[in-house]
Amino acid sequence: MERNHTMMQFFEWHVKADGDHWKRLRDAAPELKERGIDSVWLPPVTKGQSGDDNGYGVYDLYDLGEFDQKGTIRTKYGTKDELLEAIKACHNVGINIFIDVVMNHKAGADETEVFQVVEVDAENRLEDISDPHDIEGWTKFTFPGRGDKYSSFKWSFEHFNGTDYDAKEEKDGFFRIVGDNKGWNENVDDEFGNYDYLMFANIDYKHPEVKNEMINWGKWLADELNCNGYRLDAIKHIDHEFITEFAKQVREHRDGEFYFVGEFWNPELAVCEEFLAETDYQVDLFDVPLHYKLHEASQAGEDFDLSTIFVDTLVNSHPMNAVTFVDNHDSQPNESLESWVEDWFKQSAYALVLLRKDGYPVVFYGDYYGIGGEEPVESKKEAIAPLLYARNNKAYGDQDDYFDHPNTIGWVRFGVEEIERSGCAVVISNGNEGEKRMYVGKERAGEEWLDMTNSREDKITIDDDGFATFTVNAKSVSVWALPDEM
Repeated sequence: MERNHTMMQFFEWHVKADGDHWKRLRDAAPELKERGIDSVWLPPVTKGQSGDDNGYGVYDLYDLGEFDQKGTIRTKYGTKDELLEAIKACHNVGINIFIDVVMNHKAGADETEVFQVVEVDAENRLEDISDPHDIEGWTKFTFPGRGDKYSSFKWSFEHFNGTDYDAKEEKDGFFRIVGDNKGWNENVDDEFGNYDYLMFANIDYKHPEVKNEMINWGKWLADELNCNGYRLDAIKHIDHEFITEFAKQVREHRDGEFYFVGEFWNPELAVCEEFLAETDYQVDLFDVPLHYKLHEASQAGEDFDLSTIFVDTLVNSHPMNAVTFVDNHDSQPNESLESWVEDWFKQSAYALVLLRKDGYPVVFYGDYYGIGGEEPVESKKEAIAPLLYARNNKAYGDQDDYFDHPNTIGWVRFGVEEIERSGCAVVISNGNEGEKRMYVGKERAGEEWLDMTNSREDKITIDDDGFATFTVNAKSVSVWALPDEM
């Protein structure tokens, strides 16, 4: 049978801008596969507005580190050849590659243009605060370093519906571009009245040429890299009808074998469910509601009722469409959506996403390898590694939950015959030392189970009736399982 699928987000915000990141991935691939990681989510591979850009200030979608543009040939992460080499290394060991694609905006234009706009209120984008007037905006993209290779499409103000800077007056603002069939897209999140506009030059998906170009690019990128799927950035700001069409066409182009997961950053379950339905379930979603539950639990300590940890989460309501995660590059300290799960609860949080039956879990590079920058965060590899081992070797089969106490919860995975010595019992405490009497099966009678996390040194013997009392330290997690034969 197939082993459990596990994704790694192979970057954090402060990865060194040394151009060596694709080499790091190439070299890490065998170890990742050995740990049970069988898919990797890469940062944006396209040329940003500088050599240090993380890729979200996207300049040229067709430049993967091949052309001398924006003062660099390579991207922050390396050259196109190095990227292809890393992808090949991953594929050689059985790791799928998911590329982060940024389709909401463009940055670092080559020239300015004069066009007409209306300034809108930052807190209510539906409220005009000026009359129509001319501005000089950075909206002309000609890609002089690439020319027409791969695509002859050139971008100008007519392909955008908003921007944030008037070079003529040296003024920042939120400017809606005026013209025929212009305006914010209605099929977006309704925060700030309408959240079509996020940053830079905002792509206008009402424009037929834009839609055609972006779908063609999506097909081209999938073919050029021979990747296995996309992580779609900032999709609550993009026309959901376009997202649906994009996913359908790219998947069809790749003979139906292509995976999509979207960053729809909204903690409200009902809104996430509505998006899934509106996009015809073409795109899975990161379980942002669960992330915020984990964050809240880490802050509240024993005042948080652990028995409610999965209430109003996507993995609970739509388990087949939920990509579960603990933290990511946006939630890490000092970033735009900071909501960092505190260290004392981090291992427990990973147990909640890695050792459950439902959800497609992601391990964050910043947790596994550590976070760089001016305020570095140490690696938690030592805490995560035994959970990855348990996911890859033990966490299989049916699941029984024991969510019957606010501070001590547990569950059992019964294992499967196809994976020898599989099965486990997990206990989590956010308060005092605790225990949970759980049934693991009469056929287990007499087995001696150990704690895979090495938090506890005792052995637990399964009773004749298939039950055992599984213990856990205060504010900790223990994963009890039958150890491998020596």
